[in-house]
Amino acid sequence: MFRVTRRYRFAASHRLHAPQLDEERNRRIYGKCNNPFGHGHNYEVLVTAVGPLDPATGYAVDRAALDRLVAGRVLDAFDHRNLNTEVPQFAEVVPTSENLAVEICRRLKRGWSEAFPGEWPRLDKIRIAETERNIFEIRSDEVE
Repeated sequence: MFRVTRRYRFAASHRLHAPQLDEERNRRIYGKCNNPFGHGHNYEVLVTAVGPLDPATGYAVDRAALDRLVAGRVLDAFDHRNLNTEVPQFAEVVPTSENLAVEICRRLKRGWSEAFPGEWPRLDKIRIAETERNIFEIRSDEVE
């Protein structure tokens, strides 16, 4: 089996603020990320799929199909957006990178069988680098 990882980038802004918490607690938990005006990141998303080598094509994953899926389900929805106000899934959920990884995984899983109608490849994991130091990863089997 091969694991094939593709790298994608998008820029988005957000504010980390949990409405069920008071202002002081939000400031204490989220620090400068709780700025009322928000802040932005240049996110790097790595999408990993796993599958056997196709002897006819020499590929384990059709990279063009993966690129179309990620562009349509993720990049178009998040690039140059305010996650809090322009992405409905984050109206009630704090748009942390952990929650963003879960949402990206859900979106890809919903479109996966259309992009890849056979048994293989399978979505393996999502990895997001929010900053050089803050990197988050989730396996697709951990997301409903």
